[in-house]
Amino acid sequence: MLLCFSSSHRTAALDTVERLERRADDVIARLAEPIDGIDGSVVVSTCNRFEVYLDVPGTTPHPERPWDAASIDADAFVDTVAAATGLDGGEVRESGILLHGDAVAAHVFSVASGLESIVVGEGEIAGQVRRSLERARERGTVSPELERVFQLASRTSRGVKNRTDLSRAGRSVVRLALDMAETRITDWAGTRVLLVGTGRYAGASLAALRERGVTRAQVYSRSGRAAGFAAGHDIKAVPVDGLEQAVAASDLIVTCSVAPAVILDAATVAAAAGRAGALPRRLIIDLGLPRNVDPGVAAVPGTELLDLETLRLHAPLPELGATAEAQALVDAAVADYRRAAAEDAVTPALVALRAHVFDVLDDEIARARRRGDSDGQTEAALRHLAGVLLHEPSVRARKLAAAGRAGEVESALSALFGIESRRECPVAEMRPAPRRAGAAS
Repeated sequence: MLLCFSSSHRTAALDTVERLERRADDVIARLAEPIDGIDGSVVVSTCNRFEVYLDVPGTTPHPERPWDAASIDADAFVDTVAAATGLDGGEVRESGILLHGDAVAAHVFSVASGLESIVVGEGEIAGQVRRSLERARERGTVSPELERVFQLASRTSRGVKNRTDLSRAGRSVVRLALDMAETRITDWAGTRVLLVGTGRYAGASLAALRERGVTRAQVYSRSGRAAGFAAGHDIKAVPVDGLEQAVAASDLIVTCSVAPAVILDAATVAAAAGRAGALPRRLIIDLGLPRNVDPGVAAVPGTELLDLETLRLHAPLPELGATAEAQALVDAAVADYRRAAAEDAVTPALVALRAHVFDVLDDEIARARRRGDSDGQTEAALRHLAGVLLHEPSVRARKLAAAGRAGEVESALSALFGIESRRECPVAEMRPAPRRAGAAS
């Protein structure tokens, strides 16, 4: 069974999500170690989301207490997250939700399609989910079931993108922030912009700024990457020790670094504001999570701060038609997943039936050989007959399983043949038995 712990802007304040996201690597490292009862894990950590997906075979959580799972010590899992993030167990539980079974697939399909984002329909999340899977592959923590679910999530997100207008109706967090800045900035061409950070969001921010007419931009990176970014984007690089001066010369600052600490503090902004000739008013947009900007900068005279918490509160409603179409595609993908999972549930019963039939067949073939039948014709005929007889029951069993009646198949086999199916069976057992010499094709 799949489990998912999800903490996001929907379940907790962003400062709580930030604390979880900031220590995601520690949680990932812990889950990369062998843990009894856990076959696989994938961690999705973005600017407003922290999620842990687990493959826990045999788990059957109580319907009213999903944290209580039979094959995993839920308290130990909570303690692992809490120890790595600095939150106590109660805070971890209160900061998110725990999903299990089909609900996990429904959730990750919606997340990858942008339906759970601050700005519904934003396109960045699909790539973030895909990269989370790739990193888990590199660590060797992906189980076959997690691989399947995340692959289906990517396929679903592509379908939503290609078959609906959701991605056009939705806007990225960057564009939403700049839309909100429109009420403060009247002349984009004359606006002096400072980018803090050189990652993917910095490139997206610069592109969105240029669409609005910005021509005067510079970039700062305390890691020393500003020069390379500036050369690639034809803007000016700020020296590592030149942050205060750059802030003083800017009237719009966009921070979008992945650094797990504050880069722009109140003291730096206050010092910049006190410089002779510094601009009288300044707008700072903090797109970082963890935060790149100390919330205290909002108290510096002449400074206004827009952060992700503010953006979350003002995110516009999506176009209802596009959202409904996208949700319909997600629902269809979930139905397909449930149907396939239900059919998989009857696989152990079919394996047991095949084993029973071929055990009986082998005994009959052995008797025929003892009677002197050695030309292979009897064996070929019996194996062909067994295959024919097994085909229709197998087809019917999978249809029953897809309808949620796998238990009836198991009960019937037990009542008719005394067959008890095994819940854990290797996939290889479903392959056709190897043909004996002389068997017909």
